[in-house]
Amino acid sequence: MTTNRWLIAVAAVVMQVCLGAAYGWSVFVAPLVAMTGWTLTQVSLNFTLAIAFLGVGTIIGGLWQDRVGPRAVATVAGVIYGASYLLAAWFSSQHSLGGLYFSYGLLGGIGMGMGYITPVATITKWFPDRRGLMTGVAVAGYGAGALIMSPFAARSILARGVPATFFILGVVYLVLVVAAAQFYRNPPQGWRPAGWVPTGTVATAASTYDFTVGEAMRTWQFWMLWAMLFLNVSAGIMIISQASPMAQQLVHMTPIAAAGMVGLISIFNGAGRVFWAWVSDYIGRSRVYLLLYIIQALIFFSLPHLTNITLFSAAFAVIGLCYGGGFGTMPSFTADFFGSKFMGGIYGWILLAWGAGAIPSPILIAHLRQTTGRYDQAIYSVGVLMLIAIVLPLVVRRPAPPAPLRYTSGSTPPYDARRPA
Repeated sequence: MTTNRWLIAVAAVVMQVCLGAAYGWSVFVAPLVAMTGWTLTQVSLNFTLAIAFLGVGTIIGGLWQDRVGPRAVATVAGVIYGASYLLAAWFSSQHSLGGLYFSYGLLGGIGMGMGYITPVATITKWFPDRRGLMTGVAVAGYGAGALIMSPFAARSILARGVPATFFILGVVYLVLVVAAAQFYRNPPQGWRPAGWVPTGTVATAASTYDFTVGEAMRTWQFWMLWAMLFLNVSAGIMIISQASPMAQQLVHMTPIAAAGMVGLISIFNGAGRVFWAWVSDYIGRSRVYLLLYIIQALIFFSLPHLTNITLFSAAFAVIGLCYGGGFGTMPSFTADFFGSKFMGGIYGWILLAWGAGAIPSPILIAHLRQTTGRYDQAIYSVGVLMLIAIVLPLVVRRPAPPAPLRYTSGSTPPYDARRPA
């Protein structure tokens, strides 16, 4: 085997850093409002659309990758993603809100989703010996993307304007994502690192049967994993969506200081993807999710009572750590349960929980904040939800392989009957 799996890992991080720029959308919000006269809600909807269509992109990319391999899918994702920024440059210069929704929201979201799922599914196949850690490293790039893009974009907008900044980012992302995609390939069927034998508790508990997408989705365990990711996303995105005004109200931070809470969450979001994924290789994926829910329940019940800025900031950091931890751990969780052969399609469907989870909690906290003038009720509600969620990792178990399909002597066996693991 001449393929260097570490180069694939580096390419995965580079691609995810480019895709993760979506979390820095807030940099464009105020300049677009000032330039076009659009409302804050109208401009902010671009981010919601991008995350919603990301879920669509993960399904398209995941299923397609299982058929043609990761390189082609990642290349197309790079073209679509880069083109979305280039088109956003044109539509923003023309003050076309619908065009911006189509380019950045729809196309950008689909390209982002196709690109996100590809390296994650590929890494699980190349690193069965470090499955949790390496998928965590790969998706950590996504969490850190906004930290790298936002400072450049902010300065570029001041110097060149919004359309020119979109254009520059589009060219950079097109080149980097397409270049990174050329390193991707799947290992041969049954490949393992030289001399590696699964001896750890987590490795030996992983499935030796590769479920098809249909087989996986017919198990109750699939929907348990979907719900676990959905709940973790809902909790974290609620804080992310209101980080700055919440900090101003609860601990009376200045607007400038409160804006730093967004960066703080981003840093720990990226760190949590690596840390918890690494921990899951030793204590198991279910136990990590159990800890994530317990920790967040404690934080959410304490948050409205924190008046010290240092403690409040620490709470935000822990929420970011847990939010990222859910993303870092779920790819290896999925591969352990259903095998890695059809990981693209299976995890693509599970990632639909990301888009779904990004909708209810921001709406809930915004509605309660508007009607009551406070954040307490929404925060406590999510705390209760985290307590209920504790049940899920306690009861979820690895699914048994489906029973072999029966066929009469002399007939042709079904397509996937007793496929080799």
